[in-house]
Amino acid sequence: MKCKVSGQQIKPFMSFGKMPMANGFLDKKNFKKEFFYKLDVGFCKKNYLLQVNDHPKSPHIFNNNYPFYTNKSIYMVRHFKNYFKWAKKNFLNKKSKIIEIGSNDGSFLKNFKKNNFDHLGFEPSKNVADYSKKYNQVNVFNGFFNINNVKKFKQYKSKTDLVCAANVICHIPNLKDVIKSIDYLLSPKGVFVFEEPYLASMFKKNSYDQIYDAHIFIFSLLSVRNIFKNFGFDLIDAVAQKTHGGSMRYVIARSNQRKIKDSVKRLINKEKKLKLNKIETYFKFKKSCEISKKNFVKKLEYYKAKGKKIAGYAASAKSTTVFNYCNIGSDIVDYIADSTKEKIGKFSPGKHIPIVSINHFRKHPPDIAILCSWNHKKEIIKKEKNFNRIGGKWISHVK
Repeated sequence: MKCKVSGQQIKPFMSFGKMPMANGFLDKKNFKKEFFYKLDVGFCKKNYLLQVNDHPKSPHIFNNNYPFYTNKSIYMVRHFKNYFKWAKKNFLNKKSKIIEIGSNDGSFLKNFKKNNFDHLGFEPSKNVADYSKKYNQVNVFNGFFNINNVKKFKQYKSKTDLVCAANVICHIPNLKDVIKSIDYLLSPKGVFVFEEPYLASMFKKNSYDQIYDAHIFIFSLLSVRNIFKNFGFDLIDAVAQKTHGGSMRYVIARSNQRKIKDSVKRLINKEKKLKLNKIETYFKFKKSCEISKKNFVKKLEYYKAKGKKIAGYAASAKSTTVFNYCNIGSDIVDYIADSTKEKIGKFSPGKHIPIVSINHFRKHPPDIAILCSWNHKKEIIKKEKNFNRIGGKWISHVK
């Protein structure tokens, strides 16, 4: 298998086995038609990039019923408000043009709209694109961010001061086309800013559930710097974020147009000390995942043997990796509670655990609740005060 960016052979280091679509929540009648693929992960020694070896085509992932809305999380809405303030302070003026890649329900873009910025979002999933236009009244093109679609908006050519994204770039297999599109849009001093789950955080927490069909890449500063350097861009800044259990905000500019901050060199040296540029580090991660799997299953079996009722909380894409990799089904987990109407009444991908409402969780609380969205732990625990009061126990697979 070849690297999707460098074209070099990649070194496979781990397989999660047969895996369904992470957001492929389904009805009983579709159990036999369910789509599976093999989730294998590899490492490119040239650009130090972790990537999924093979992956389903994008229409399988981003379709007209994409079941994720950013505004379901108050924390994320607040994060995007702060992200906007930071971008405005550092890179924008009153006449700046802004483009967001993967604008989802408009939770980020609406901040630019409210401040009268010329803006445009690219969103491939029709349901959330329509929602963003109706409820947040933002300008959105329902389609993928690629050079063919970008060229439909010539008014942004070489005039865009900010192209931004959040937990999106790791979803796009053709990074070359993304960078070509960014090059077409950016003004001479313009910047591309994107946030993604951070490789070093994933290794530290052993949060292997960051890897699934939509997360084709897991980035580090080393990989980002190497990739963009080949296209005439510099990595000029990097700022750690708490989102998604540990993310990094990368700032990219045209080569020699903006000063590279000292933080970049410092963080890259830290990554080298962690040996993120060495294949043996990735094999160590594999071993850690295997130990985590064994321990998590053992813990659940212990609770089940004690007669404890176990449920999941938040039917996240992440949980699909965990439940299928660990072979955890409805014999262990009674249900998964979620607030997204598109998921309620359906079954989890692969393991077919019933998805119920949050009200069901509150009326019929389990003894043990698996934090399927462990990265929103504080927000969830604050929301479910009664579960905590009656002695319910929260658990997860992460360190």
